[in-house]
Amino acid sequence: MIKILMIEDDVELAEILSEFLSQHGIEVVNCDEPYTGISAATTQQYDLLLLDLTLPNLDGLEVCKRISKQKDIPIIISSARNDLNDKVEALECGADDYIPKPYDPKELLARIQSLLRRYNKKPAQERGLPNKNNLFRIDHDAREVYMQNRKLELTRAEYEILTLLISKKGYVFSRESIAIESESINPESSNKSIDVIIGRLRSKIEQDPKKPKHIISVRGVGYKLEF
Repeated sequence: MIKILMIEDDVELAEILSEFLSQHGIEVVNCDEPYTGISAATTQQYDLLLLDLTLPNLDGLEVCKRISKQKDIPIIISSARNDLNDKVEALECGADDYIPKPYDPKELLARIQSLLRRYNKKPAQERGLPNKNNLFRIDHDAREVYMQNRKLELTRAEYEILTLLISKKGYVFSRESIAIESESINPESSNKSIDVIIGRLRSKIEQDPKKPKHIISVRGVGYKLEF
C-alpha cells in the first residue's frame, strides 16, 4: 500500500482527502503542525509528501526546503496561494509539483500516481543508490556520504556542504550561499570558517589536499565540485 504524509492544518480537508485516497489504496498520515510534520518526514518512511504552504508557526516553503534537504521524497505542494512567485520558489525549494486549491480529489490522485511513476523511473544515482559511474553516493535517510563505497566520516556541517556541492556538480557556490544553504552554519559566519570546513573536507576526499582535484577554489567567488 502507498503511504503518504500530509502536512495540512485544515483538519476537515485532511479527513476528506484521507478518506478519498484510502479508497484507492493510499494510506494518509496527517500532521497539522509543521514541526511535527518535519520530524515525521525525516525520521519515518513515506512514499510521498503532500504539503500545504499556509501553516501555523512556520511557512510551508521553509518546511519544503528543510525536508527536501534531509530526505529524498517526492513532494506535491497543495495551496490556495496562487502567486507565481510562490510556485516558482516552491519548485526551487525541492517540490516536484504544485496543485492550487480548490481542486477535485480525483486530480490530486492522478498527480500522486503520475509523480510516483516518474519518481520510480529515476536513475539509481538520482535516488542516492549505488552507481558505478558515480564517485559519490549519498544516503539521505542515514545522512551519510560514500566515496567509491567508502563511508566518509563527516560532521553535520561537512555533510551539508559536501552534499550541496554534489547536488550541482561544476556549479560555483559563493561562501555566502554555502553558509545560507547549510542549516548548521550561521549565515553570518565569516568566510574563514567556510574555508576551514572546506579544508577538512579536502583532507577526507583528496589524494593531495594541497592540490585538490575535486573541491576546486574559484578565485574571488567560492568553490565548486568536479569529478
